[in-house]
Amino acid sequence: MTDLAPLTMPAADAGTEAWSAWLTTRTTDELARARDLVEAVKAERPRRAADLLDRWNLVSVAVANALSAAGLFQQVHPDAEIREQAERAEVEGSKLVTDLSLDRELYDLMVVDDAEERVSGLDDDAERVRNFALRDFRRAGVDRDAAVRDRVRHLNERLTELGQTFQRNIRDDSTTVKVRRDQLDGLPADWVERHPWGEDGLVELTLEYPDVFPMLQFATDRDARVAVHKAFNNQGWPANDAVLVELLAVRQELATLLGYDGWAAYDAETKMIQTGEAIGSFIDKISKAAEASAIRDRDLLLDRIRQDRPDAEVLDPADSTRYLEILRRERHAVDAQEVRRYFTFERVRQGLLDVTARLFGLTWTEVHTPTWHEDVTSYDVALGERYLGRIHLDLHPRANKFNHAAQFTLTDGVVGEQLPEGVLVCNFPEGLMEHSDVVVLFHEFGHLIHHVLGGGQRWVRFAGVATEWDFVEAPSQLLEEWAWDTDVLVGFATDEAGDPIPSDLVRRMREADDFAKGMGARTQMFYAALAYRFHEDVPADGAALIALTRRLQSEYSMLVAFDDTHFYAGFGHLDGYSSGYYTYMWSLVIAKDLFSAFDPNDMFEPQVAARYRDRILVPGGRRDAADLVEDFLGRPFGFESFADWLAEPAPTEGRVPPDGR
Repeated sequence: MTDLAPLTMPAADAGTEAWSAWLTTRTTDELARARDLVEAVKAERPRRAADLLDRWNLVSVAVANALSAAGLFQQVHPDAEIREQAERAEVEGSKLVTDLSLDRELYDLMVVDDAEERVSGLDDDAERVRNFALRDFRRAGVDRDAAVRDRVRHLNERLTELGQTFQRNIRDDSTTVKVRRDQLDGLPADWVERHPWGEDGLVELTLEYPDVFPMLQFATDRDARVAVHKAFNNQGWPANDAVLVELLAVRQELATLLGYDGWAAYDAETKMIQTGEAIGSFIDKISKAAEASAIRDRDLLLDRIRQDRPDAEVLDPADSTRYLEILRRERHAVDAQEVRRYFTFERVRQGLLDVTARLFGLTWTEVHTPTWHEDVTSYDVALGERYLGRIHLDLHPRANKFNHAAQFTLTDGVVGEQLPEGVLVCNFPEGLMEHSDVVVLFHEFGHLIHHVLGGGQRWVRFAGVATEWDFVEAPSQLLEEWAWDTDVLVGFATDEAGDPIPSDLVRRMREADDFAKGMGARTQMFYAALAYRFHEDVPADGAALIALTRRLQSEYSMLVAFDDTHFYAGFGHLDGYSSGYYTYMWSLVIAKDLFSAFDPNDMFEPQVAARYRDRILVPGGRRDAADLVEDFLGRPFGFESFADWLAEPAPTEGRVPPDGR
């Protein structure tokens, strides 16, 4: 039990004034508390390092609280005034972080001779906190002269502003696509019913996932698919051209000013991969491993497309998803429209809670508590008799909301200070879901579990998802495996009559998913190469952005882009992940190795699940990720499990009859 309680928020309909006052307490007031704590440290100058670190921890808690609230509510709150207030708070908080990182007086207090009595009594965790703090001070440029520190301060403040603008231009893009009613042929009936035509006789589609992805997957009308794809891949354009050019230039200047070869080298230093050059090598290693199967499957897709469109010369994004669906249906008797009958949102959500409760020994208790929107559902989390914290699920699209899928922190868990609270922000339909949506939900929920289970830390630096950034996707990618297991799915995937999904269908779904795996890996490496090369060969203008994008796409991807699309302008990961999008595939290599410890015939084996929970998730960031993995596996992680997974068997020749026999 704990005396700590979760946050109490205003009701969704409490109004701007109430929400503004509450957000002020979570942002402006927390930043003021941090400043007061810093001034007290400077005035009292603690002699012992342990005392100084305790004070530094409280400063870090206050700053983290402010930035977490600001980061979340600028993305989810329906009130524009609250979103703008959150953006201003993020600027203020980022400025304070920069000021603290460049504060020579604080740094001098932290730097002490290890032989002195002042650092005696530090345990391993405290020493790790201290070493990280010193590293962060030095990486920030605290030991540079005043002119350099002033320039660094200016550049960091500008980066915050540019990142906000980049994301806002994507989030607030209200572009729609209008299509004729007959251009919806092939779409599921329930989807068509939710998209009535307007007075002009046309159906208006948004750029939200529940509109875009079904159109690309099911619409038989190629012109409609092309129109939707082009609109989706022009989000944030042309406004983000100038924003991105400056963002990349500022990062480059900051990194070189601090003595690094470039931004990728600076950013990689604190990750498992360690160097910028290693990013490029990793991208090429994965690309080479996937090349043969990617070319084979691309050619199979093109052959099938030419049965319908003989003049097709290349595989483009308006056809790829549609014909992947067709080949999976024809070769494996897997019809996504048939599959989706078994995945109703409400049952999937409950199934996810049941699966993770059984796997990790957790209890999820729904609580009716005020939040920012009526769509949000909240749950208290317990492990046995121990209350851990609270989660909030904001899972359906709406205007001016973050339009992808991610886990956000509301509070970090710190022993004796506050409970962990996390938020899942996604954009799923309210009715039937594609199985791919189910996989995404399991993935993102993995972050949420990591945040809560890793939230029982003394030091906020280690709370929740606090490992090196190129490991953070591994636990989420591991949890995806449970969304493909027959025994798991039959527990919640049922049709309208209550009949569970047939095991044979799940088997065929897995086989169908193996098709084009190499193509998918090459697409991911295109994204990773774009994020990396944008920071190595910094484009000078919009023309250079599109030229480098096209070159990298031709080098890594099996798809040929349309000339009038600008994918990079809506690639939100260029803000948060910067040059490190390779993270997803790096983490997947580790996730496949982690999964090798589980018995695929008994996915809930309690000893393995508990060992994984306690050795990977619960420690948060207390140890390096490689050490956590070695502790769980009993050996260092390797590439073999990933290579075995990638080397899927060649597609079945011929066609499977519609009934699957």
